[in-house]
Amino acid sequence: MHYDPEVFGAQRPLQELIEDFEFLDDWEDRYAYLIDLGKQLTTLPQSYKSEEYRVKGCTSQVWLIHSQTEENGQVIHHYNADSDAFIVRGLVAIVLSAYSGKTNHEIEQIDLATLFSKIGLERNLSISRRNGFASMVAKVKEWAQQS
Repeated sequence: MHYDPEVFGAQRPLQELIEDFEFLDDWEDRYAYLIDLGKQLTTLPQSYKSEEYRVKGCTSQVWLIHSQTEENGQVIHHYNADSDAFIVRGLVAIVLSAYSGKTNHEIEQIDLATLFSKIGLERNLSISRRNGFASMVAKVKEWAQQS
């Protein structure tokens, strides 16, 4: 897939998201923030909302696309995704902030399980949401390993 900045959009820095979550004291505030992140996410064009791009293992509909560019001899991965549920769109925003614009090595080094725990989402999201999140991360890492 060709990299088009308008399709892939700009992602907020992961550290900024972590700091925002750490600032919030209770689960209700974190949940509301997650929904806000989902509302801010760039909408994926309808042409990508097909079975070809659907992430298996998610309860909600999630579509994930990937492109790569080369910079200084290294592959840079670009991701965008969308969902039919705002809370899942918020989780998508975290995945995109963590992985989009990163090299293979950087992607390998990211430990989202620890991050998930650190920002207080691990214990408050349903198992099906956590499994869907894991499915998105697995697909991102699969594409990175294939390059």
